[in-house]
Amino acid sequence: MTPSRGRARFGVLVPFTNTNLEPDLALISPAGISLHVARMGGYDEDEVPDEAQMHGLGAADLDGPLHLLMGAKPDVVIYGCTSATLTHGPAFDRDLAARISAGSRAHTVTAAGALVHALTVLDAKRIGFASPYVPAINDMAIEFLAELGVETVQRSEVSQRLGNAGQGALDPDAVYQMGIAADHPKADALVLSCTDMRSVEALARIEDTVGKPVISSNQAMLFQALQVLKIPDPIPGFGRLLEQSR
Repeated sequence: MTPSRGRARFGVLVPFTNTNLEPDLALISPAGISLHVARMGGYDEDEVPDEAQMHGLGAADLDGPLHLLMGAKPDVVIYGCTSATLTHGPAFDRDLAARISAGSRAHTVTAAGALVHALTVLDAKRIGFASPYVPAINDMAIEFLAELGVETVQRSEVSQRLGNAGQGALDPDAVYQMGIAADHPKADALVLSCTDMRSVEALARIEDTVGKPVISSNQAMLFQALQVLKIPDPIPGFGRLLEQSR
């Protein structure tokens, strides 16, 4: 398909309370990328997004939002929630991507899968992990990565149980502090997991401090989406991953 305008269309499936994925993608995408968004339910906005809530989101029916998204005929579909599939495991994440691709006839990128892809590209086998999730989801995330050969040598988590709004309200300074707390001498890279955390604005600053690559969910999704579409533009200012040509 040739886009009617620009270089490519991104179709984005995003949790309905998420306020940061869309502005992040708008901020870091190269010129000529258009964003077309559909919102997903399957969880209670008033509850803490714990493992049960995110497990429910991952299992929620996508037929409705995906059908509406297909009206824009995207070149790639981005599944924009990391914890929704981290709580189910790698096999579920791969199957979800395959089901979305079959239903959309478009390339598909999931947030969790994109983190793993970025770590593979950077040849990072040991990481520091940071997120605003409850500890139980962090446990599941670390197990998810371990199943795929990635060892977590340090973790950093928030001291309180954040609601959906609280996760999205963390500012880049708070993300920076969380990121450097995840560093460890044995870590090859740091991972900042959560599509609703304002990580991309802190990536370069954290990298300057720790001297190693830092990967975030939204940055990794953009990297993989551009790669599958063969859009090679290096993107400065948002971490080493995007600064390299694809």
